[in-house]
Amino acid sequence: MSFDDEWAQLREAAAARRRAMQINSVPAEGGGGGSADLVVNRDSLGAIGNDAYDLRVRLSKQGDQARPATFDAAIALINGNFASGSAVLKVHDNWQTHLKTLLDSLAHISNHLDYTKAQHAKDEAKVEGDLAPISKLTEYMK
Repeated sequence: MSFDDEWAQLREAAAARRRAMQINSVPAEGGGGGSADLVVNRDSLGAIGNDAYDLRVRLSKQGDQARPATFDAAIALINGNFASGSAVLKVHDNWQTHLKTLLDSLAHISNHLDYTKAQHAKDEAKVEGDLAPISKLTEYMK
């Protein structure tokens, strides 16, 4: 599978997940008074977090493949008194900087979604626990 095909497939999957995670809201034509529910699908959060983690793992391996050869080429050009050697070294350094930034961002996304998923589960358990005594009262009042 080519990079373009894989990239298009990943964008399509991300768009489908994004559509599945939309927040319910009040209609735009001014229908106030209703309540809007925030719906969080833990499976969706987990899937996106896993995708970010998987992408980070793949990128950390595959994004670094050309670094040694690029560095060696830059040093060889510099040692041969070619002006392009410093430019190749600059490309090497910029790539490393941007790769690290992207890897850090993917790790942040993955960790944040894992945290959000866990926190949502804790919040839901707390709400259920808080509502349990009210359910007992309702039963007694019948």
